Amino acid sequence: MSTSTLNLEPRGQATWIWMARSEVHNAFNEALIGDLTAAFAAADADPEVRAIVLAGEGKNFSAGADLNWMRQQGTAALEDNLADARRLAELYRTIAQCQTPTLARVHGAAIGGGMGLAAACDICVASTTAQFATSEVRLGIIPAVIAPYVVRAIGERQAYRYFQTAERIAADRAYEIGLVHEVVPAAELDAKIDEIIAELLAGGPRAQSAATELIRAVANRPVDAEVIEDTARRIARLRSTAEAQEGLGAFLEKRGPRWSGA
Repeated sequence: MSTSTLNLEPRGQATWIWMARSEVHNAFNEALIGDLTAAFAAADADPEVRAIVLAGEGKNFSAGADLNWMRQQGTAALEDNLADARRLAELYRTIAQCQTPTLARVHGAAIGGGMGLAAACDICVASTTAQFATSEVRLGIIPAVIAPYVVRAIGERQAYRYFQTAERIAADRAYEIGLVHEVVPAAELDAKIDEIIAELLAGGPRAQSAATELIRAVANRPVDAEVIEDTARRIARLRSTAEAQEGLGAFLEKRGPRWSGA
């Protein structure tokens, strides 16, 4: 399956979404933004899909926004300019709000909006030669719609540096500041992604969705009575589900749960 900007590849219980504008280093334009948003929404809605992998064809993961397209939007009427920015913001929100686990497979450059894609995914695996940057200030703009996801990944303190300097961030440094979970040689990227997917498939799909919601509910909040009550209700609801009963029973009976295929 493919569109003018994407190639979609089913691999077992995972859907791999390949950005296919390699001639412009997978830079965003209106078509790619729309296709990516639709592809993530469709994969997330498919109960047979247990993981969504975002990757880029060619030499680089993504160079961010197509500069000709960005310049054109800057000269458009305010209403059109704002509508376009909202579509881009909706892409990141769609990725970040997926109930299905999402993984970014980053090689080469992930610049500006490309770094935002890596940050919006739940898990990021990068090659040793990958480079990241929030380069927007060097173009006289700011990393606005990616900011919630990049700041969530690297923290406010690091964001003050990299949003203002726009310097390149090597893969090992990206690992140190929390943007990247794993750094491997480029030839081992797919194997590492497959290894993580195998770990994901061992977990209950409903529990994984609930775990994602749990993180969103408790992150950056004080541990007050409201949070304590909320977490108690979440575990009470979940452990009465059929999935939880199957998982607990499988562990006690020393067998694999039904969802794992064991």
